[in-house]
Amino acid sequence: MHARRIGAHQDRRTPERVNCRESRRINDSVTHRVYARAMRRRLAFASAFCVLALVAGPAGAATSLPGFHSPSGNIRCLLLAGSPANLLCNIGQAVYTKQLQDQCMARASLDWHGFMLPAARKGTPECSGGILYTQRPVYVNLPYGTSWRRGGFTCDSRRTGVTCRNSHGHGLFLARESWRAW
Repeated sequence: MHARRIGAHQDRRTPERVNCRESRRINDSVTHRVYARAMRRRLAFASAFCVLALVAGPAGAATSLPGFHSPSGNIRCLLLAGSPANLLCNIGQAVYTKQLQDQCMARASLDWHGFMLPAARKGTPECSGGILYTQRPVYVNLPYGTSWRRGGFTCDSRRTGVTCRNSHGHGLFLARESWRAW
């Protein structure tokens, strides 16, 4: 029989010959990573919920959130009231949804939940651990060729997509084929 060296030297055993103690260590490592990811998601969701609860205040809980949807229903935006306000836009079907979901998961182990256009900054993809509002959204249809104005935001509906701008000149364009922020 050959004696095995244990310690600084690499163990050359095949995976089939791994003993129970090593198997448990591998499973514990995987379990820890899954648990850590779940805790990061919960923490991000709790943080987002607390921030929005503070922004909305006690009066915000009884109100609805004004919003609109494109005639196809594929693009929806709503105003998250607060000081300052934010515009949250979602798109149902787009060629880039998997790419943005993968980016959110890689960066923070969170889900992609559309785009956020702040009152004074450029729009960004929104990665979060859950729903970003507690009030009931009320969407109105925004026919092509018309505009929607609320809380310092202006959104234009066109057959090519929806363009929203804040009062500082920053904006967001959403369509099935592409999106951009400035």
